[in-house]
Parts: sequence; structure tokens; C-alpha cells
Amino acid sequence: MGKYFGTDGFRGEANVTLTADHAYKIGRFLGWYYSKKKNGEAKVVIGKDTRRSSYMFEYSLIAGLTASGADAYMLHVTTTPSVAYIARVDDFDCGIMISASHNPYYDNGIKLINSDGEKMDETTISYIEDYLDGKVELFGETWTEIPFATKEKIGRTVDYVSGRNRYIGYLISLGLYSFKGVKVGLDCANGSSWQIAKSVFDALGAKTYVINAQPNGCNINENAGSTHIENLQKFVVENGLDVGFAYDGDADRCLCVDEKGNVVTGDHILYIYGKYMHERGKLVTNTVVTTVMSNFGLYKAFDKAGIDYAKTAVGDKYVYEYMKENGCRIGGEQSGHIIFIKYASTGDGILTSLKLMEVMMAKKMPMSKLYEGLKIYPQLLVNIRVKDKTKAQNDIDVQNAVKEVEQALGDSGRILVRESGTEPLVRVMVEAETHEECEKYVYKVIDVIKEKGHEVTL
Repeated sequence: MGKYFGTDGFRGEANVTLTADHAYKIGRFLGWYYSKKKNGEAKVVIGKDTRRSSYMFEYSLIAGLTASGADAYMLHVTTTPSVAYIARVDDFDCGIMISASHNPYYDNGIKLINSDGEKMDETTISYIEDYLDGKVELFGETWTEIPFATKEKIGRTVDYVSGRNRYIGYLISLGLYSFKGVKVGLDCANGSSWQIAKSVFDALGAKTYVINAQPNGCNINENAGSTHIENLQKFVVENGLDVGFAYDGDADRCLCVDEKGNVVTGDHILYIYGKYMHERGKLVTNTVVTTVMSNFGLYKAFDKAGIDYAKTAVGDKYVYEYMKENGCRIGGEQSGHIIFIKYASTGDGILTSLKLMEVMMAKKMPMSKLYEGLKIYPQLLVNIRVKDKTKAQNDIDVQNAVKEVEQALGDSGRILVRESGTEPLVRVMVEAETHEECEKYVYKVIDVIKEKGHEVTL
């Protein structure tokens, strides 16, 4: 991770850690960089979520882009996967999504997408960060400032809502079955999906019930969407719906609720669709890609079904990279970032919900029946604040405690100890057959970390 950009863009509190000036400079750099690379006008497509600050960042980015000679195409309020789709199919130099995903409204972020609809490469990100810090070495020169475009070279803005509409059409085209007669609940988190999701489900014939689709700039993700799934659970049960889908602020993730009100997590989704592909001979490489945080029960279920799996570091970026390098067709995270690489280059919440509907319609089964065979193991994750993450993890007594837990759990559970990527924390996670076992084994390791003096005490 860089100084400003993490695995999912430059994110922070609007006008505190991420400012309008940052956005302007990012626009200035990207407009100049791509114009210079192609020796002509650059084209950049921009989307945003419903946060109050998204307009400020949109205009700041556009000012920077056009001042450097690039044309800025505005999708307006839209989803992250739609920006990735349009960047790829309409031959843009790059795409920008203004969103802080599932964060509260006062945060925001700038996500950069390359011309293939993928997350921007680390080399380009490093150039942007160097420019933000006042000096960048590129094209054989050192630049403390980059030139402005003048005369006819100054960029322009283009209203590109037609691009968003074509993305909606693309999603509709992926619907293999009519949803006629199916009662579907959608929780749009007062975010990016509020104008898109219902249009897609209505077009495919569903009887659509929508909650949290009244954004006011300050209510995105507020007791809504995939991070507050309990609201959709209640809504599905009270209204007798067949299924419900909850998105996050920029709609790149999806969680589901079955007809009984049970939560269907990203792990359930990987099991349902991975098994569906396997049964039809469509699971190329016979591998589903997960992260190390997927539930132990998912791996047990895959073993039983004869499906292989890979484990990556936490982050949909790493899932996608593994899928692309190894030719895998499906992968994702417990949180609901699911990547169907044949159809999209990023997690896409609405696409994920369509794929789950496809399995329901093809098998003529309710959602609750589709994940039978998957037992989600109890899980306990405890964070401990430490003086030095590496020293704490490498302590021989801590390692011995972890080994003892591994031996005690055998093939009926697992322990995972890892560092936080952003905070001075060590995370200890145990999955076992009972909550009591989880607690017992997590604190067996936590207690050793404390006894050895690694904990930060206030």
C-alpha cells in the first residue's frame, strides 16, 4: 500500500484527510499523464456515489483533468462496477469512482480504474503519490509542477449518462430467466444502486420491493445496506418476500437474505454458485478463489463437493489478481465482493444478485435450499493492540501457542493470526464447532501475547 492510496483507493474523511485539493491534483496528474502518453487528448470517465462531498470531489477532479487537457465524461451517480465496465468497453484511458464504499457519509474516496476496467496498477499510483508530494520523475524529466493545457488543448466535460444506461442494459442482457412472479426485496443503502437495481429487476419481470433508496447526501449506509443486513431480514419476513439483496454504498458488494430471513454471506454465495458451475461443467480449473477470512465450513463443503479452492490475502484486489493469473472463473470475499470474471473485472453487487436469481430459477428451489450442505462454523475474531506487530507475531512463545491450538483443533477448526494492514493490531481468529471452543482457543493465544508484554496498555 502507498502513502495515500490503499488497496481500494485514496480514502479518508472529506476535507480532513482527503481534500478537494487532493482531488484537483489527482485530476491534474491523470489528465497530463495520459495526454502525454498518447500524444493527444485523453479520455477519462467519472462516476460518484450519493455522498454530499461527492459533488465537490467530482468538480475538483474535472477541473484538474480539463486543465491538463483531458476530456472528462460524467456518468453522475452510479456504481463502481459500472465505471469499470464503461472504462473497458468504451476505450477510456482510465476511470475514476468517487466513493468510500461502506464507510459513513462524511468519508469519501477516489478509486482509480485502468482502461481494462481493473484497479489501477501500483506503478501509476506511485507516480500520483510522488506528484502529490511535490515531485515526480517521468518521461526522462523531473517535474515539480506539470504544464497546463492552453488554447484548443484545454479539455471539456461530456454528459455521459448514456454510458450508465448501457451498463443497465448490459446487466439486463445477462438475465437468462424471467423473474415473473418472484417477490424480490432490494436494500440500496441510500447509495449508488438506488436508481439502477430496481430498473434491472423490474425489466426482468420481478415484483420489486425497495428500501433505503432516498439518498439525501448524509444517509448513505446509515442503518442500511449490506453492513446493516438486519433491516432487510425484517423486511423480507414481514412482506413475505422470496429473497432479498443488500448492496453497499457503491454497490460493488452484495449480501442476500433468504425467504426465511437468514443471512446469505459471501461464503454462501461462493458455495451456491461455485457448486452450480461445477454441476454444469462450467467451473474452469475446478477452483473457487477465496480469501483467508472465508469460513472453515466453506472449505469442508467444497471438499465434500469435489471442488478445489485457493486462498488469497484479504482484499478483492488480490482475489481478482489470482483469478486472472490462474484462469479461475469465480472468487470473492465473505463480505460480499464476488467476482464473476467472465462478466466483470470487479465485484458487482447487482450482477451477484442476478447470478443468485439464476440459480434459484434454474433449480426451481428457494434460496434456503441452495446452500444446504454448507455448515458455517462459529467464528471469533479478537484484535489486540500491540507495540510491534511483527515482534508479537514472531515471538516464539506466541508461535508455540498457535501451534498448540492448531494441534488441538485438528481438522475440526482452524486458527488464523495476522497483522492489521492499517492499525497496530494483531488479529486472532478461531473457527471451531462451538462458540466455547472459539473463545477458549482465541484467548489461549491472546493471553500469551499479553504475558510477553506485547500489548499496548493505556
